[in-house]
Amino acid sequence: ASIIWNEFNNNWDELALESEKLLAQFKGVSLEKSAEIEIIDIPEVGLERESIIMARVNQGFFRKTVLSSYDNKCCVTGIEIPELLIASHIIPWKSNEKLRLNPQNGICINRLHDKAFDAGYMTIDNNYKIILSPAIKKLESKDWVQKFFLPYDNKEIILPQRFYPDKYCLEYHYNEIFIK
Repeated sequence: ASIIWNEFNNNWDELALESEKLLAQFKGVSLEKSAEIEIIDIPEVGLERESIIMARVNQGFFRKTVLSSYDNKCCVTGIEIPELLIASHIIPWKSNEKLRLNPQNGICINRLHDKAFDAGYMTIDNNYKIILSPAIKKLESKDWVQKFFLPYDNKEIILPQRFYPDKYCLEYHYNEIFIK
């Protein structure tokens, strides 16, 4: 069992695509339909089509895995409306190809806090506590900072049932993205 786990844990792209293919086969439908991919803007044939479909299947897999791990709740606020939630990458998608689909490089977070997290206005430390940037804290007199940010400063995130955020990823976010 550990051999199989290690094989997939080191290659989330392959795991995502393979699992979605098996699910589509089980449902008796196409991969595009099973993964709920809009095919309007995808070429009808060719390598570009396959590449686009694979990317969208993998992105969908990442989102479903991360949101499911957090029981469809924002790790900051507890918001439970899937349309308002993002499966956010801790280390950005473009920065580390190997970690793109690893759910331990993801957090389930609402859209407002996702933008703040991506821009470095907040981070999560190795104890899973939310840390606000001095760039946000200096605006503490603003109503919106008092309502939407200060209540969460130094609070532990709502932890997932599985796939805890990887501490290496959290350290990267703190060192490379967070505004100190």
